[in-house]
Amino acid sequence: MFELTGKKAIVTGASSGLGVQFALALARQGADVALLARRLDRLEAVKAQIMALGRQCLAIKCDVSVETEVQAAVAQVNQAFGRIDILANNAGVSAIAPAEQMTEADWDKVIDIDLKAVWLMAKHVGQYMINQGYGKIINTSSIFGLVGNSSFPVVAYHAAKFGVVGLTKALAGEWAKHNITVNAIGPGFFDSEMTHAVIETPDFNQYVAAGCPMKRIGREGELDGAMIYFASDASSYTTGQIIAVDGGWTSI
Repeated sequence: MFELTGKKAIVTGASSGLGVQFALALARQGADVALLARRLDRLEAVKAQIMALGRQCLAIKCDVSVETEVQAAVAQVNQAFGRIDILANNAGVSAIAPAEQMTEADWDKVIDIDLKAVWLMAKHVGQYMINQGYGKIINTSSIFGLVGNSSFPVVAYHAAKFGVVGLTKALAGEWAKHNITVNAIGPGFFDSEMTHAVIETPDFNQYVAAGCPMKRIGREGELDGAMIYFASDASSYTTGQIIAVDGGWTSI
């Protein structure tokens, strides 16, 4: 039920961090993968890893917050692969500043990449999925899309990730009739390019010890199971759901 052989996938934000892990997880289960991000040189390195697994892979430079680039990239993937079965919306950024001090530019950057881009990718991939009568969309939200926090001033990130949860549920309801499932993963803290500087501090270790029942951050590979579940036919009757992979953080 978790087999993805022959499936064609797109992963955004695939040049580093969780995007790389998601792309490799899909490829290991048999999927051919198109990698989208702004840093083409890094995508080429990931492409080499995927091709070494015997899978087809495309590396496409794309700013997923720009609709013309999204439309062109999605069309390129569909032309090369013949269909698009899986979309993993993973691209993300953050901006740290108290709500009363955050600039409009920082707010717009976070909302554009973390929320608008999820809609843009779903919009253009969704058109192909509707035509073929099949699709699996997996959005990356966050535990900060499920709860607030009093330690990190990231109000735009919260707003965007809560928005991803709402968008996931709305698309799930709208596209279920087309045999398209839309779900989301809500990671807790994982080591990535975006989080590395924060999680290496003593204060953060105390924060995790106090807030996470497992008293640690996530390890590489611990998101793969949720991704494969949502991307495969094991989740054929699951849509509009958010799985928090967070060591129990949102359970208390």
